[in-house]
Amino acid sequence: MKKFAAFLASLLMLLGVFAPAAATTVQASSTKTIKVTYTLKKNKKQIAKKTLKLKKGATVTTGLKKGWKVTDKKGFISEIDGHKQNNKKKIYWTYTVNKKQVNVSADKKKLKNKDHVEFKLSKYNG
Repeated sequence: MKKFAAFLASLLMLLGVFAPAAATTVQASSTKTIKVTYTLKKNKKQIAKKTLKLKKGATVTTGLKKGWKVTDKKGFISEIDGHKQNNKKKIYWTYTVNKKQVNVSADKKKLKNKDHVEFKLSKYNG
């Protein structure tokens, strides 16, 4: 009986040592993902909105392609779910992150947790 009690005590001690390590591992893996909200607008009308879970360090294009069918060339978006830009009419897809204009292509812009990405298909007046 004493051997069983000693074995049980040893087992409980081992579990006590490894349990905090297991909890830390689970917590660390949860920080490897981020949540990003995407909104798509055609002119001023919202046509879609999704919140996506992405890997930490993902780009704007990565998330966009996870949520919709996208046509792009070198990071510049030309079509999202059948909504195409029109070069002759100067109608283009542009995007902002957290309501700030971004001056790099969507495949270069890295996202952070809780970012909000907004794509607009509208006429360029520049």
